[in-house]
Amino acid sequence: QVQLVESGGGLVQPGGSLRLSCAASGSIFSIGSMGWYRQAPGKLRELVAHITRAGGTTIADSVKGRFTISRDNGKNLVYLQMNSLKPEDTAVYYCYADRLSGVVQTYWGQGTQVTVSS
Repeated sequence: QVQLVESGGGLVQPGGSLRLSCAASGSIFSIGSMGWYRQAPGKLRELVAHITRAGGTTIADSVKGRFTISRDNGKNLVYLQMNSLKPEDTAVYYCYADRLSGVVQTYWGQGTQVTVSS
């Protein structure tokens, strides 16, 4: 089992920055890739950023150049640095982690609200 707790969401002005954090606990040893999805009301959930166990990253075109994903040295934290935020970035952001234990099991955090508004 893996538990994920997100933090760092909130209200920010357009052009501002936020850093989201996701802390993983439980079967940390077996965690592989981690990342972030976001979902706004009435829209499909969108993959924002993905990072492998080795640190390889994939960033969605919609946020490329503005968002960065990273992991800590212990691989039990994942961050999403969000710069130059736009109102269209407003969404609930969900952290996920893939646990590798014979088969891949994906775990999700509860989400953290990001609101970009003046």
